[in-house]
Amino acid sequence: MSKQAEYTWTAKNILDDIDYQQSDAETFKQLLHGSKTDEDDQTVKMAPGTILKGTIVEIGKDYVVVDVGLKSEGLVPVSEFADTTELVLDSDVEVYLDRTEDENGQIVLSREKAARQRQWEFILEHCEEGSIVKGKIIRKVKGGLMVDIGMEAFLPGSQIDNKRIKNLDEYLGRTCEFKILKINIERKNVVVSRRELLEAERISKKVELLEEIQVGDIRKGLVKNITDFGVFLDLDGIDGLLHITDMTWKRIKHPSEMVDLSEELEVMILSIDKEKGRVALGLKQKEHNPWDDIEKKYPPGTRVKGKIVKLLPYGAFIEIEPGIEGLIHVSEMSWVKNVTDPNEVVNKGEEVEAIVLFVQKDEGKISLGIKQTEHNPWDDIDQKFPIDANVSAEVKSLTNYGAFVELEPGIEGLIHISDMSWIKKVSHPSELFKKGDRVDAVILSVDKESKKITLGVKQLSQNPWEEIEKTIPVGTLVKGAVTKITAFGAFVELDNGIEGLIHVTELSDQAFANVEDVISVGDAVSAKVIKLDPEHKKVSLSIKEYLIEHTHVNHDDIVIGGGDTEEEKEGNTAEARE
Repeated sequence: MSKQAEYTWTAKNILDDIDYQQSDAETFKQLLHGSKTDEDDQTVKMAPGTILKGTIVEIGKDYVVVDVGLKSEGLVPVSEFADTTELVLDSDVEVYLDRTEDENGQIVLSREKAARQRQWEFILEHCEEGSIVKGKIIRKVKGGLMVDIGMEAFLPGSQIDNKRIKNLDEYLGRTCEFKILKINIERKNVVVSRRELLEAERISKKVELLEEIQVGDIRKGLVKNITDFGVFLDLDGIDGLLHITDMTWKRIKHPSEMVDLSEELEVMILSIDKEKGRVALGLKQKEHNPWDDIEKKYPPGTRVKGKIVKLLPYGAFIEIEPGIEGLIHVSEMSWVKNVTDPNEVVNKGEEVEAIVLFVQKDEGKISLGIKQTEHNPWDDIDQKFPIDANVSAEVKSLTNYGAFVELEPGIEGLIHISDMSWIKKVSHPSELFKKGDRVDAVILSVDKESKKITLGVKQLSQNPWEEIEKTIPVGTLVKGAVTKITAFGAFVELDNGIEGLIHVTELSDQAFANVEDVISVGDAVSAKVIKLDPEHKKVSLSIKEYLIEHTHVNHDDIVIGGGDTEEEKEGNTAEARE
């Protein structure tokens, strides 16, 4: 066969073969462009960010080798396989093409990013704002927490819970349901809320519970807040208030004495306000009220024992049994002392005996007395200290109006300033006595009901005013010392202690401007009694009359305090002349 014939046969056979294989025009087109289409597919597959399907061909300690059908295998960290059951040779796995090659020319793949990408696609396809998803709280960030819902979602701090949060760490690791608040497609992030679900659940439970509960029901609740006035309990969907007065029949200062936060309590429903969604709770109502039969149990006169549980300025509270307290008023603590502070008699925690005085059941009050457990010394006080009896007593205290003296332990009497001296005008008892002095006195009166005893010191001696007209009758010449000077004259204390007044007109028969020009405090003077007023305890004296009379006095004349010597007479005469 010639060369030309050989070429013609070969060409013909090739064309016949092509016609045979590519009778369909489209198939022929694909054959002509087949290599270009594969190359384009390869380029698309190699774009970073693509999710590829591969086969695990090798499992190492730190990395898994995956064949994704490219020029080389890729490496995936073992740590990215949360489910270790996926680590099986020749098993298929989806991976994310992170980089086409690293510094070693190796393809970089990620199992974790592939899962997150699929979750993001799932969220875009199946979820919207308001959808409910489940996730695990994985870490803290500024302003809140991050939640793994297949991809990381942000949980703001304000959306974590419907109660006050003390420590975010206690939420880490929790798996919960969340409501999607916002999906940001551009940034590929999701914001979720747990609080909205809790609030919705709470509202639902609250409505259901308000319809269900009845007054008198016994319910369990958790203590969620403690205040000065009571405790708030969560009754599984609704808050109830347990007021401090409904916690116990006994007296407590603060609810924290009985309950702790998060403690579970079994309480009684006392009242329900469906409109406001409020429930009042009681704890003590579950127990018998000890005040129901209090009047029969503790009639007046009953002797009781108890512990002092509280001291107040007006008295002491004694617990005579759990839930039952009585008040010992300060006035019922002692027969003999004027108690102003209960600490003077009793101490907190001390065991004491007392007598029931009266019971006020409706007001929840019992009045007690401890002085009634002892003999009342005032019962026979008038026999111990009869009127007109002379006594010796110690000065315990001084007041503006008198001195209190102790007759016997706990029994005091008063010496009024008006009963301290017949002749001296006492402005304050300190002029005559001081605390601790022992004085003699006379019992003047005894008032058992008011527990008052009055005494007098001046009554121990004769009242000089009763005999004044006999001892220093008008016309008597007397001596004394000037004690006080006033604009209207000078007061003189005579030798017998009585004070007399020399009026300014009786100081001298000579003219003068001021009393001080004639006489001074402390001067010894002689004068004549010119007037007596026993009723008002007044003695009027005159130096002027004395000087006139003095020149006619005989040596036999009697002068109170002694007669003048010749020298004194001459001096007085000279003074009169001046």
